[in-house]
Amino acid sequence: MRKETLYSSSGRSRHPAVPAAQADTASTPPRSWRRLRFPRPQLSWLLAIGMLVALALGVRAALLPPPRTFTQADVDAAVLHTLEKATLPSPSAKAADAIRPSVVRVRGMGRHPHKDLGNTGITTGSGVVVVETGLILTSLHVVVGAEQIEVTFADGLRSEAHIVGAQPQNDLAVLQASKLPDDLVPATLRSTQNLAPGETVVAVGFPFGIGPSVSSGVISGLKREYQSPEGNTLLTNLIQFDAAANPGSSGGPLVTADGEVIGIVTAILNPSEQRVFIGIGFAVPIENAAAAVGQTPF
Repeated sequence: MRKETLYSSSGRSRHPAVPAAQADTASTPPRSWRRLRFPRPQLSWLLAIGMLVALALGVRAALLPPPRTFTQADVDAAVLHTLEKATLPSPSAKAADAIRPSVVRVRGMGRHPHKDLGNTGITTGSGVVVVETGLILTSLHVVVGAEQIEVTFADGLRSEAHIVGAQPQNDLAVLQASKLPDDLVPATLRSTQNLAPGETVVAVGFPFGIGPSVSSGVISGLKREYQSPEGNTLLTNLIQFDAAANPGSSGGPLVTADGEVIGIVTAILNPSEQRVFIGIGFAVPIENAAAAVGQTPF
């Protein structure tokens, strides 16, 4: 007796057989996928190289000496070396540079001839700008009696000026210029309260009309008195200095090594008829000059 088959009566498999060639093709990823795979041997080499580099850097760091710690002595030595090699401006040069933009030449014209400067009918002196609006301090004897006053600023601008204040007892005059430079620089004023003999000072002005000229020296004394050669003027509480000053220097600023104005040059002492500098000059303290302007700068 024949046995019945146990297979489906359909006589065909649910899943048709796949040829061997097609089976191999189906189990292999597409060629584009294979390109994205990273070969394992190359990855291993990169990891090994990275470890070697890290190890080399670690060994190098361990062998290097620790960073040096600089002491104050090292810093001082470096600064001293720089100062020895570099050429620095002198204190007098720094003071002159600081005050020069504020110094003006003052001329009084159309007056009786000034005996110090000859029979020209023109007196020449100096002045210093103390307020940016064009207020200028100078010596009264430079401009008193003048019919016309002219000031020349540091940039060469010339302007007419007129007297707006005076202190005959201190030989001081305050001028107001009619025209001003665009970049007018007023001077910095310093109190004379803490001054002492021996301190460096610089005088800037127009001696004999030449300038601006710079001379340097020291404070020789304080609270000095000066009697004019004619005997009709006594100035008190003056600063005595030995920076060179001559006719035409009057009215110019006497400044510290920082370029700060401490006085207005007013007179020189000379027992001869030459009226030239022999080493003793006088300046009115800036406190008196500030009072002539009508303000207290301290």
